[in-house]
This record gives sequence, C-alpha cells and structure tokens, in this order.
Amino acid sequence: MKPEEVSKWMLQALEKEGCLYQEDVVDYLVKAGSDNLLRENADGNVVLATPLLNAFKKITEPEVVWVKPERYWRYRVAEDENTRSVRG
Repeated sequence: MKPEEVSKWMLQALEKEGCLYQEDVVDYLVKAGSDNLLRENADGNVVLATPLLNAFKKITEPEVVWVKPERYWRYRVAEDENTRSVRG
C-alpha cells in the first residue's frame, strides 16, 4: 500500500468514528502486510512511518489534531490551541 491510500482510509475511519487511534492504524497495516509504513520508535513501540504521517497531515490539516497523551487523532474544537498536537 502507498501512504496516500492508507491516509485516505485513515480519514474515512476518522469521519466514521470521530477519532482514530494510532494502534488501530498499526493493526490495520500489520494485517494488510504493509510493514513498510511502520517503524519502531526510541521506546521500542511500533508507530506510523513519517511518509504516512505526512500524507495524512496533508489531507487533514488544519481541521484534525493529534492528541499526544492518548495517541489518537480527532477533529479540532474551538478550545484547541492552534497547533497540530493538543493535550486532550
């Protein structure tokens, strides 16, 4: 799979559920055999590779934010800071 294809799937999942957890995307990619879109971070966790994150950001910015503590994306609300990452 290409990053652009997966980012469109991610957007559809976000539209359907209202939020999208990173672990759900990782599970989807592992089951699809698309390990090339994953990487291991410094803590040893499997996370999304930069090309996929960039493709998703390209189609969702500025209306989608990353909630870092819980590791998920959701739509921006009025109370959010004007950044991609928010606290909750």
